[in-house]
Amino acid sequence: MIVADQLTKVYENGVVGLDHLCLEVKPGEIFCMLGANGAGKTTTINLFLNFIEPTSGRALINGIDVNKDPLEAKKYVAYLGEVVQLYGNFTAIQNLDFFTKLSGRRDVSKKEYRDCLRRVGLPEWAFDTKVKKFSKGMRQRVGLAIVMMKDTPAIILDEPTSGLDPRGAQDFLDMLKVLRDEGKAIFMSTHDIFRAKEVGDRVGIMKQGRLVMVLDREELEEVDLEKVYLEYMRGWGVD
Repeated sequence: MIVADQLTKVYENGVVGLDHLCLEVKPGEIFCMLGANGAGKTTTINLFLNFIEPTSGRALINGIDVNKDPLEAKKYVAYLGEVVQLYGNFTAIQNLDFFTKLSGRRDVSKKEYRDCLRRVGLPEWAFDTKVKKFSKGMRQRVGLAIVMMKDTPAIILDEPTSGLDPRGAQDFLDMLKVLRDEGKAIFMSTHDIFRAKEVGDRVGIMKQGRLVMVLDREELEEVDLEKVYLEYMRGWGVD
């Protein structure tokens, strides 16, 4: 569903942002990508979303090359970043309505919007409140509702729990598990080792543009992920 095929990005200044990444995130799976700043996580996401062009290789969404047919590929993927871009003078429902229609869905009732906002845990009083008054956690909930209303088979998340309080982060991850169980393919970039281990069906470690390790759920239960991650960040165990 979300596939990187020898995906490579070399920037004009010669910096290798991504080095022959091979990766597949299947339906019903959450793949968490760990890495320090500059490791290649953001480059990977930007390539999947066609924000930048690859030097070589392919980024595929639902079998569609995002560089060759970006408009078709975007029909199958929803994106949520660390900072959710919403219209501050719109209410939660107005934002949800605007972005849902922007994605091409125009047959959604106000009841469906309210049901979706309830599902992500937004309090009832906030439905008709301007989002400029919202906390970051509340904005993330609206962002997740937008992703859910788009109802794409693939979801890409960039540091979605950054800055959230523990309860907000846990609620967010619980919703991701629900979406995973509904068959969504979810790619999540994160710095949070503990959240990655909790929610990821597989966890990958990026360093200097390379995917240096991938651990599946069984392996995650057996290893100290924090220790493994820190060893790679210090350069141990890397050829």
